[in-house]
Amino acid sequence: MRRGPPRAHPFLVTWYGAARPGPSRHSGPQHRTSDSPVHSPDELGLALAEAAVEATGAVGGYAGGVYLRSETQGLLRLAVLVGLPGELMHPWWRMHVNRPFPVAEAFRSGRSIHLADAEEAMRRFPQLMAGLPFPFGSMYAPVTGGRERYGVLAVLRPATTGQPVGEPDRRRLDQVAERLGTALAGIDSAGTPIRWSDEPIVARAPDTTRRTARIGRFEWDLGSGALIADDGLCDIIGADPEHFPRTIEALAAAVAPEDVYQLWAVAHEAGPDGTPVSRRLRLRRADGTTCLVEFTGRTVHEPPGGAGERGTGPLGGSRLTGLLVELGPGAAGGEAGDRLPEGLFSLDRAGRIAYVNRSARKLLGGTGDELAGRVLWEAVPWLDRPAYGDYYRAALLSDEPLQFQARRSEGDWVSVTFYPGHHGATCRLSALERPAYEPGSMSRPGAGIGQFASPADRASALYRPVALAIALTEAVTARQVSAVVTEELLPAFGGRQLAIYILHEQHLYLAWETGFPTGFLEPFDGVGLDARLPGVETLTTGRPIFFESMEQLAGAYPGIPLDASIGARAFLPLIASGRPVGSCILGFDQPRGFAPEERTVLTALAGLIAQALARAQRYDTEAALARGLQDALLPRRLPALENVETVARYLPGTQGMDVGGDWYDVIETGSRIALVIGDVQGHGVSAAATMGQLRSAVRAFALAGREPDEVIKGTNRLLIDLDPGQFATCCYVRLDPATGAAQAVRAGHPQPLLRRPDGTTETLDLPGGVVLGVDSDETYPVSELTVEPGAVLALFTDGLIERPGADMDEGVERLRTTLAQAGGTTIADAADRLIREARQVVDRPDDIALLLTAHWSSTDTERTLGGPPRD
Repeated sequence: MRRGPPRAHPFLVTWYGAARPGPSRHSGPQHRTSDSPVHSPDELGLALAEAAVEATGAVGGYAGGVYLRSETQGLLRLAVLVGLPGELMHPWWRMHVNRPFPVAEAFRSGRSIHLADAEEAMRRFPQLMAGLPFPFGSMYAPVTGGRERYGVLAVLRPATTGQPVGEPDRRRLDQVAERLGTALAGIDSAGTPIRWSDEPIVARAPDTTRRTARIGRFEWDLGSGALIADDGLCDIIGADPEHFPRTIEALAAAVAPEDVYQLWAVAHEAGPDGTPVSRRLRLRRADGTTCLVEFTGRTVHEPPGGAGERGTGPLGGSRLTGLLVELGPGAAGGEAGDRLPEGLFSLDRAGRIAYVNRSARKLLGGTGDELAGRVLWEAVPWLDRPAYGDYYRAALLSDEPLQFQARRSEGDWVSVTFYPGHHGATCRLSALERPAYEPGSMSRPGAGIGQFASPADRASALYRPVALAIALTEAVTARQVSAVVTEELLPAFGGRQLAIYILHEQHLYLAWETGFPTGFLEPFDGVGLDARLPGVETLTTGRPIFFESMEQLAGAYPGIPLDASIGARAFLPLIASGRPVGSCILGFDQPRGFAPEERTVLTALAGLIAQALARAQRYDTEAALARGLQDALLPRRLPALENVETVARYLPGTQGMDVGGDWYDVIETGSRIALVIGDVQGHGVSAAATMGQLRSAVRAFALAGREPDEVIKGTNRLLIDLDPGQFATCCYVRLDPATGAAQAVRAGHPQPLLRRPDGTTETLDLPGGVVLGVDSDETYPVSELTVEPGAVLALFTDGLIERPGADMDEGVERLRTTLAQAGGTTIADAADRLIREARQVVDRPDDIALLLTAHWSSTDTERTLGGPPRD
């Protein structure tokens, strides 16, 4: 391992040591104090910084970095950051390898990840765009040496919307990552562990677009006019050094006529004490181009007797030595900037003020020397606020202009506009009157930009999104999801209107609305994805769209129909696991701003809503399939028999899937009939499918003439073979319509009820075996009973007698009493009465199946139940 001072590098490296104070409470700008130590990077740090700078330039990026594994298992730490302020990116200094971010996935998988733009990033890594909702592209390559995976090399670059990352750029990034991996393997083998536990090295890549300043040196004999000029001066004026006449007249010939006098002014004003004097001149080169230069000279007096052959001219016998410096267009631009009434300043990629004109100095508060070279939010206290962190990140990460309004003091507001570029951002400032609403306010008016009026406001604002997330986990259907969003999301952000659109076959359909004028949203129902509407574009681009007033919305989408509201709008993409689900619209009564933190929270919540809706769509699909399956498996009609009347009712549960495994059947077996009721454990498609198989098995055994106990035993063995671990209950009764004699077999099922002709109703006590699906050798006893003419046999599943918090016996007694009081009614009316109370229960966890069988004599014509009528 190399020791000693580090070699020179073409970039500035600043390493914030471990003694630096902890981060502030917000994710905006954070400061390095003057007492924080600055360290020179060692060989590991230099290797990382060189690779990050090389990779950033190789793929046309403007920022990059290297994440390395740390001492903590599963944790990556940002070791080097190039092209961005380290404090501004503090929330991304640490990255767990199991997080759904591209850095973590590249490390886990060992494969490079290339995200061309924000849309692709939103589809693949919505959590990344929730924290950095700006239009940029990015690339990530794992850094591997031998069998060791050390970390990830990352580059941020301008988005290439609609175009994937090119193969040459992919190859170049992989090559840099491969070279870095080889270097790290060598450092590792030399005894330096490749782990990172410090804060990141922050490096600034060189600006290759700027030309190196040219400087020429001269010596002017003021007596003779002779001029000794070096090659640099000749290069500036565009002259051939070998043929340059080397007189002051030759230099004056290259100066714009109106500036020639400045040469003589320097000679006249140069003080006898050697104080330098400077003047700006405009040169006309031989090729016709012009440039601005600074001509600086100081007097050098000849010692006594040292004039030699030098002549004596109008300026005496002294000499003038000095420099001719090409200023480039920046100096002229600075002069032009000072004439602008608006404030103008520029930032480099480290967030430092590179240029500031006279108006901007007045607004920012400070002289040029006090501001230049300092980080913006450190130099200007009123711009160092938590709410502005995302604006600075946007200015340095994206290439789209952005504007926000900032408050210098009470009643003193400034409009701040950023125009981002590859090497920094140009900023425009202008004073304005107090806005009609607080831009970026997350609370009530007057709370301040990005600040809460009180701890109670903060607690309320934080509680609502958490409550929404919790409530969404319990919502099952799309309607329930929409209701939760209405109840939780709107109050959390002060909204009054909500619309949710669901994507189906490349069209958006309105699924839920509240607060909009009646019929206003109908023209937007069913629009295609090619429509130029904010609700469509937020989904197709994957980026949220915010309008602080309806005027902004109308300006961005001329001709779009608007309601009478003047308020703000937020359009949120609903994307779940990279799959578009729909879009969500939030409306507000009044104009308002959206603070960066608020935009981030809304974007993240939109992801939760999308996940809930996707889950609800899967639920609806499965529920429809299960309902269709169950409807197909249950009897469409019961057989019409002489002397026997049967009626059945089925009621699905209200929790979870609206289908289950309850079933009933009536089977004609020659001169007798089989009455069947059963209940498969669980709900959903699986339970319904098992129910269908069992019903078919019972029917097949019954039609084959098997005895009742053999029917149940055969069904039990079949269930064990089909689905070990699945259970079911069943009650099977074979009835002779002519005599009313019956044989019953019960497998873990509730006891039937028998209502006699006089209304007396009892719960039968039939012996039985264990539930189906437990023991293939289980035997099931057969019970003999008689259903006399006028009597009713009631078979039912446990959903009819279960109530939360109530004993099962209470439910049986309630059912028995209701059946006993059904005198004077038909068997169909009796079935409706038995199930009516269950229909009124909102929270019903289980399905209900009911099968009533009445035995009539040939002389019974009215076929109504005997006994006392119900009160």
